[in-house]
Amino acid sequence: MTRKTKFVAGGLVILAALGYLVYAGVSQSVVYFVTPSELSAAPVTGKAYRLGGMVKPGTVNWNAQSLQLSFTLSDGQASVPVRHKGTPPDLFAEGRGAVVEGTWTADGYFKAGVIMAKHSEEYKAPHDSSQAGYKELIKTLQGGSR
Repeated sequence: MTRKTKFVAGGLVILAALGYLVYAGVSQSVVYFVTPSELSAAPVTGKAYRLGGMVKPGTVNWNAQSLQLSFTLSDGQASVPVRHKGTPPDLFAEGRGAVVEGTWTADGYFKAGVIMAKHSEEYKAPHDSSQAGYKELIKTLQGGSR
């Protein structure tokens, strides 16, 4: 083998290894969530899932002393009961979107370890003087502390 052939072969091996590392890193970092309908169709006990849906109104039960939180996630077709031990995020509320990471239990509920509350991307400025933030908005629009 000539020196040039060895150099090209070595470069191809390095390039292939680098390509594999990039592919493996990207495929492991991409995480999709399942909906309550998808989870209800074929739940696997003990399997880790990322579950996304809307927090069903009237289902949130929070005990601040024991840090026990239970609620139901729904996608409009199916609902999944969720239990979590810990403090919920500030944006977590009934009627809002949430994504939870955890496992499906044999007892028929989703045991969440992490709760990620989703929020709306649209901003609505306060238009009524009784709304929170109205005075601050007007002060900012008028040029601050003049």
